[in-house]
Amino acid sequence: MREHRLEVADVFRTYEKEFFAQWGHVLGAHQRKAFAAIRDCRTAVLGGHVEYVEQCDTCGYRSICYNSCRNRHCPKCQAVARAKWLAEREAELLPVPYFHVVFTLPRQIGNLALQNAREIYRILFRAASETLLTIAADPKRLGAEIGFLAVLHTWGQNLHLHLHLHCVVPGGGIRPDGLRWIECKKPSFFLPVKVLSSRFRRLFLTYLSESFRKGRLNFHGDMARLAQPATFEALCQQARRIPWVVFVKAPFGGPEQVLKYLARYIHRVAISNRRLLSMEDGLVNFEYKDYAGRNQTKVMTLAAAEFIRRFLLHILPSGFVRIQQFGFLANRARAKKLALCRTLLSAPAPHKVTKEKLGEHERKLCPACKIGHLLLVRLIPRPRAGLDSS
Repeated sequence: MREHRLEVADVFRTYEKEFFAQWGHVLGAHQRKAFAAIRDCRTAVLGGHVEYVEQCDTCGYRSICYNSCRNRHCPKCQAVARAKWLAEREAELLPVPYFHVVFTLPRQIGNLALQNAREIYRILFRAASETLLTIAADPKRLGAEIGFLAVLHTWGQNLHLHLHLHCVVPGGGIRPDGLRWIECKKPSFFLPVKVLSSRFRRLFLTYLSESFRKGRLNFHGDMARLAQPATFEALCQQARRIPWVVFVKAPFGGPEQVLKYLARYIHRVAISNRRLLSMEDGLVNFEYKDYAGRNQTKVMTLAAAEFIRRFLLHILPSGFVRIQQFGFLANRARAKKLALCRTLLSAPAPHKVTKEKLGEHERKLCPACKIGHLLLVRLIPRPRAGLDSS
């Protein structure tokens, strides 16, 4: 019998009453739904599911499991989705250097998402994407149509709200007439950081002020004072006077490294189970990387209710898409534009993503022998029951 490893779901189940007594009145429906899904994942509570028996194809170890909740925020339900997504994106990689660009919101602006998540996230995507597309299209810069993938991250290592957008961008683009691929002027240089930062700040604050004027932002409780136009404008003026962080990293070594890097940023929310160390006496201990302290790995201790509160800060509004693509990678023209890129680069056609390849990612390593893989051997029907999403 293998030892149970601490999970986020364990914290949810153990301290549910304490958390809801303290914070239940401020939770949205989407947060309650995610809480219930994570709490009940792979338990008998999930109605209409079945439990199944898996057996190792090497040592014979057997495991009885319940089906997962399949919620996109659940730490236990993202491995297969991540592998499937990466396999599909692999076909879109081009044989060129790739850059990593990060747009970060200042804390005082990012905190507006505590009560206006959908609108602030929407503006962040819009301002960052328009910044990259516009600056890259400038003949004085790159003079080309670029394409890129953007992933929203709302958390820091300590689980506080820390809004930033990770963008992975091919180093070059399509000339306006569509007849040539334009490479970056320097192999290790994409676009000027100061220019990106200035444009990003201006666009974001312009769209933020527009949202305020149109009544798309709501403020209550401690933020109620921001509903006053003069107070809101003062916040924007303060934000205009400080630099906004835009980070551009030198090119990756190749497409394979791009995929490896992307795997760290998609289908992951707030904290993984492997970072949890212990849960006792109402406290949760977990590892975090202190970026301000020479990237040292340290241990943070939080009250269980506070741990749950911080985790639920990062539950996305229902239907909001956290991974978006722009430029020649935008959904409406991706297939046609990628084919053009490959023609201009004299690149071979991408390999097809097969069901067999995707199936390889679904094989789970045996927890006993660490060599074989668990195979489904028997389904056990269970009676139906309703999902408690309170």
